[in-house]
Amino acid sequence: MLKEYIDRTYRTDRRPPVESNLIKDNTAIVGVGQTEYTRNSGRDELDMACEAIKNAVEDAGLTMADIDGLEAFTLERTSMPVLVSSLGIPNLRFSSRISFGGGASCANVMHAAAAVATGVANYVVCYRSLNEASGHRYGRGDGYATYLSEAPTLHYGYYFPFGLLTPLSWASMYGRRWMHEFDIDPAQLGWYSVVLRENANRNPKAIFHDKPITHQDYLESQMIVEPLRLLDCCVDTDGAAAVIVTSAERAKDLRQTPAYILAAAQAATPESEIQTSYNRTPMSGLPDTWYVGQELYRVAGVGPSDIDVAQLYDPFSLGALLQMEELGFCERGEAAAFCEGGDRIRVGGEIPINTSGGLLSEAYIHGYNLIVEAVRQIRGTSTSQVDDVELSMVTAGPGLPTSGMILRK
Repeated sequence: MLKEYIDRTYRTDRRPPVESNLIKDNTAIVGVGQTEYTRNSGRDELDMACEAIKNAVEDAGLTMADIDGLEAFTLERTSMPVLVSSLGIPNLRFSSRISFGGGASCANVMHAAAAVATGVANYVVCYRSLNEASGHRYGRGDGYATYLSEAPTLHYGYYFPFGLLTPLSWASMYGRRWMHEFDIDPAQLGWYSVVLRENANRNPKAIFHDKPITHQDYLESQMIVEPLRLLDCCVDTDGAAAVIVTSAERAKDLRQTPAYILAAAQAATPESEIQTSYNRTPMSGLPDTWYVGQELYRVAGVGPSDIDVAQLYDPFSLGALLQMEELGFCERGEAAAFCEGGDRIRVGGEIPINTSGGLLSEAYIHGYNLIVEAVRQIRGTSTSQVDDVELSMVTAGPGLPTSGMILRK
């Protein structure tokens, strides 16, 4: 029965593939911008959004008059009309917002690219701004009741009353199942965090730039929700990041080396919830991520071994490890062993991961900082630069309807 369900869940023949893809090679990310990443910004999210977008416009060599599209999360707390007025955008031709929290980061860029490829807009800004550290916090005060009222689905009502109030508690459920099914050594989990902190130590913009850790530090760190320790967890952050998407033709004349969008994909599977998909089988897998990966490889005409560097959405270490399995960088149940010692995921290894420090050690901007780093790898400007990068992958949130991209030089 289990095998039959898995075979039914992980199938690419359930619908015929889209025959034409106007995004592929016809669109590019041409500008990136960010604010300082801090634990207490001392300003509102509108102010930070404006700074990140202005920095992206300057990076691309554009003016605000060129911008005619905005793309954001449904969770974004800035008002789009107020943002347009604050920035002085003369005419917004296109705007949209996407649900699913962190699963929307790459989807935002995909929708922007679709608008550009179909002639709806010329230059679309995708942005995320949040005071995650000094503002909203999961599980604090009336936070769970407030979040339940804002949630895109009603399933949290079945979990919050029993104490499952945070993403870490949700993830721990399927994390424990994964470790049980494959007899994972808990000590192996720590190497992922160690390597990401090494990358952050080379990145002066990372929150943990000046705070190295060892594997022993990981083992001695506080257990938050078994099996996740403090050093398995992302860093709550105040800040904003933005990217600009335009056509491949326009990109040729702009200031920066374009990061061409070779493939972009979204996926939402049956019985998928927002990180609490406990009623589908396998509970220890991420079918949405698998479907995104299959579509990316199909459209791009490449496979896992062709990817030079990957930025995997890691609100907790387990999220990235399970994505490594679903995306084909290692076999199912082998991600922890694959990361042991760290060399295979370091710069120069088989698949360098989260070279800016990721969400664990650079910042948590709902995955937008991962997109910025994926672009830097294409440009050759990362603080942990991988040699001769041709293909740079980036993914959105695991354990929910999600998205991803492959960028090419």
